[in-house]
Amino acid sequence: MIRVVLAEDNVLLREGIARLLERADGIDLVGTAHDLPSLEALIEAEAPDLVVTDIRMPPSGTDEGIQIAARLRTERPQVGVVVLSQYAEPAYAMALLDGGSEGRAYLLKERVSEVDELLAAIREVAAGGSVIDSKVVESLVSTTRPHTSELDRLTPRERETLGEMAQGKSNAAIAATLVLSTRAVEKHTNSIFSKLGLSEEANVNRRVKAVLLYLAEGVKGGVATPPHA
Repeated sequence: MIRVVLAEDNVLLREGIARLLERADGIDLVGTAHDLPSLEALIEAEAPDLVVTDIRMPPSGTDEGIQIAARLRTERPQVGVVVLSQYAEPAYAMALLDGGSEGRAYLLKERVSEVDELLAAIREVAAGGSVIDSKVVESLVSTTRPHTSELDRLTPRERETLGEMAQGKSNAAIAATLVLSTRAVEKHTNSIFSKLGLSEEANVNRRVKAVLLYLAEGVKGGVATPPHA
């Protein structure tokens, strides 16, 4: 059973999502919140497995969903986060994935009406996976030179390295997993960035952008999930 808390400041949408979750098999909705402080209190009280949260809520109405995801990454790394947004904005997705894509999802609110998509994302994230709305991926790709087909240019070892990168691992951790030297991993990552056309840009994390392009390979039915071996 996946224990879920829901945060959404729009009353009608919150009640609608709550009803969907309450009827879903294998999901236990343990509480709802309407702003960041009430969500934080709910997480502390219920210790959920997963948080479904609006990206913008009181008190500031800016990026509360991203803030709580970042905090949970540090304080409760086992808790998954599904962020719901009406904005197909790559910057938000990159901020969400800044610490790694594992256990994170970014869905547009229009997906809420597609019950199977929402529930599939919740289950994927609860299992440690990642889901990114395809419209967000398309928006990212349209603003950069490479397309997802550019991934075909990567060597098998580079693809392995990128797959580990998508889990939020540092170069040292990737080296340990793939039994390589840190210098070799640095060489592979630089080659990945070069082949994907990801040059140094102000305020852009190349690792996150590479991960989003990697996730684009798994686009199915409107969302992107990481390829599985």
